[in-house]
Amino acid sequence: MSTHTIDVSGRLRDYMLDVGVREPAILAELREATQSHEMARMQISPEQGQLMQMLVRMMGAKNCIEVGTFTGYSALAVALALPDGGRLVACDVSTDYTDIGLPFWDKAGVADKIDLRIAPATETLDAMIGAGEGGVYDFAFIDADKPAYPDYFERCLALLRPGGVLGFDNVFMQGNVADPETSSENAIAMRAFNAMLKDDARVDISMIPIGDGLTLARKV
Repeated sequence: MSTHTIDVSGRLRDYMLDVGVREPAILAELREATQSHEMARMQISPEQGQLMQMLVRMMGAKNCIEVGTFTGYSALAVALALPDGGRLVACDVSTDYTDIGLPFWDKAGVADKIDLRIAPATETLDAMIGAGEGGVYDFAFIDADKPAYPDYFERCLALLRPGGVLGFDNVFMQGNVADPETSSENAIAMRAFNAMLKDDARVDISMIPIGDGLTLARKV
């Protein structure tokens, strides 16, 4: 029992990864292929990927959305958890990163489950809403430009069914959201978004200290 969340670092995190994470070999390969990339810090951790897979399976999710794909680790994690016939609409603005992940999606046999759309995510999401897909999706993961989180939230909320879940990554911004003196535009934007989400009665929320902070929001 504990009255607060303990710090997880160093030896304890190594232990957690050793006995608490079942990372498929193909995910490990993609993670390792991304480690040398100059923007590798944008990739989610294996324990977060596993949590997202658990959520998708527990919900019986079939239709999912991702805003911000990078090299495709989170997309691959979700696709591996989807049932036959499941699909993930993955939104990104450039193939520079996503091209790294494509061979791994193919190797894993899930490329047909991932509908990669290269365009500003707001345009893609608006087109989905315009096509009558509101209320169709089960799960959405948002991990893109932080000032635009409110825009992504509104659109994904419209696309989710009641009981559907949104995941927002980087809600801690390396701890800078708690620093009143921070000059980071992203941290300031995320702090405002976190405060907004707390008071939004359309969703139930849980902020989880995993990775760089993950907030789950369930559509009421």
